[in-house]
Amino acid sequence: MTDKQYYVPLHNRLLRAVFRPVFRGLFHILSGVRIVGKENVPKSGAYLITVNHVSLFEPPFTMAFWPVAAEGAGAVDIWDRTGQSLLVRGYGGIPVHRGEYDRKLIDTLLSVLKSGRPLLIAPEGGRTHTLAMRRALPGAAYLADLASVPIVPVGIIGTNDDFLDRALHGDRPQIEMRIGQPFMLPPITGKGEQRRLARQKNADLIMYKIAALLPPEYHGVYGEGSNLEPVIEPSVLQVEKQ
Repeated sequence: MTDKQYYVPLHNRLLRAVFRPVFRGLFHILSGVRIVGKENVPKSGAYLITVNHVSLFEPPFTMAFWPVAAEGAGAVDIWDRTGQSLLVRGYGGIPVHRGEYDRKLIDTLLSVLKSGRPLLIAPEGGRTHTLAMRRALPGAAYLADLASVPIVPVGIIGTNDDFLDRALHGDRPQIEMRIGQPFMLPPITGKGEQRRLARQKNADLIMYKIAALLPPEYHGVYGEGSNLEPVIEPSVLQVEKQ
């Protein structure tokens, strides 16, 4: 694990102090907000916040209402979108080049955890645009294994793609964050494909924990009676060269 300490620049810390309460206020104005399980958030130290990812609203919703200002990783294309770019740059988000092996990114994410900071990540690797969860990529399990940090599963309900449109038309849709109890993943053993399969199994375990917090229509491939085949998909972080 990298020995490099993660440093959040002063301007990002100052902007977070502004962004978080502003976004909390906006979510309260636009919707009904419910947070369940805040007592499950660790009081200190590093951990991975893992969420289901239907739309672009889960990250700002989670980070606005989380008890502390967590670090967050997101697809690099957000940095090129007007509006979203200003927010992620101001907050100090970590860009992810999906589909590429990026040792520097891995070292950055590990340094976040080594520095004792929580890190938000979506194990599915991107927005699904549908309620039903898809198969997780092994990136979150890889990070948790290297850093030996707990996982905090979080289920987000109501942040559909049409959330903002409904909110602006006065519907005040209900959105809810359900925070589960932290847990440690089983240790990874073996080498080569056996090790990659173990990481995928751990990534699936994370998703089952998230599914347990959500209504059945959100479960997708992690629904009751699911029997996932041990297929290895490329990690959102591309953590191993194939």
